[in-house]
Amino acid sequence: MRFSRLFSRASNDMAIDLGTVNTVVYLRDRGIVLNEPSVVALETLDGVSRVRAIGAEAKLMLGKTPDTIRTIRPMRDGVIADIDVAEQMIKHFIDKAHGGPSRLPRRPDIAICIPSGATPVERRAIQQAATNAGARKVYLIEESMAAAIGAGLPVTEPIGAMVVDIGGGTTEVAILSLRGLAYSTSVRVGGDRMDEAIASSIRRKHNLMIGESTAERIKVEIGTAVVPDEGVGAVMRVKGRNLVNGIPSEIEVSQAEVATALADLVGQVVETVLSALEKTEPELAADIYDQGIVMTGGGSLLSGLNQVLSEATGLPVIVADNALTCVAMGAGRALEDPVFQGVMMEA
Repeated sequence: MRFSRLFSRASNDMAIDLGTVNTVVYLRDRGIVLNEPSVVALETLDGVSRVRAIGAEAKLMLGKTPDTIRTIRPMRDGVIADIDVAEQMIKHFIDKAHGGPSRLPRRPDIAICIPSGATPVERRAIQQAATNAGARKVYLIEESMAAAIGAGLPVTEPIGAMVVDIGGGTTEVAILSLRGLAYSTSVRVGGDRMDEAIASSIRRKHNLMIGESTAERIKVEIGTAVVPDEGVGAVMRVKGRNLVNGIPSEIEVSQAEVATALADLVGQVVETVLSALEKTEPELAADIYDQGIVMTGGGSLLSGLNQVLSEATGLPVIVADNALTCVAMGAGRALEDPVFQGVMMEA
């Protein structure tokens, strides 16, 4: 009996980075098992809504659905915007991470990452959604702490470490030491806002409306935080709807245009980091001077962002090797390893 209980716990417990753009799932003793878009497609027939697709399949439908189907992203700015849809999405990902639905009820312990700026109401919404999706016990861990653990920073030691986690909805900036956050702040700037800025710039400059998937592709392929020295830099052909005559059109977008569109948001990230450094205790500041700043999250992969941050702070800035999955990996390690006991809060 005891063996079966231990086996059940080892195979079921998980950590979830419930992101605005992607949801990453870490399964106890197995590591990252799932990384899919946080998108749900709902189909309404005769006034009744049902889930048509979740994750990668639903993302393919973004901006391409008939009137009977709508795509929803239940997460906004790192917190739940639609609790019912989020609950269905979490349940789907729990089942998928375990290899499919089970006839026996699974009651895993789940560690879920939250932005440091999440309100008590937002925290309760995440806890409720996870409980209703089948969690036995829900633990909350702040994203910046999870990111630092996932990046291998010495969070349990009396050494100051700084992490900048740029996700889809928020940027988390934190100074960590001895299993705690000496300073943390969260600003609602992330990959989503970058996509919106690119789409808005193209609409103003070229009278062309593009979808969010196209804006994201532009950001990934030619997005940069540094205006190219050679003038325009790389170019990319982009298709969308012409706002003047209403017909489909194709234009060329340059790297310089994208850098200009992103300049304000990059400036906000830099400002937040500088503000955090100003409020850091001198001994911790000395450690950060030696250790540098570690960047995690999908937004940290924006070309040249680490260079801009390094020039603004005068500190070395390193992008973590596993930047996209750092947060989920850190939460998973906190769930597994007693060394990190105390960094999670029971919801």
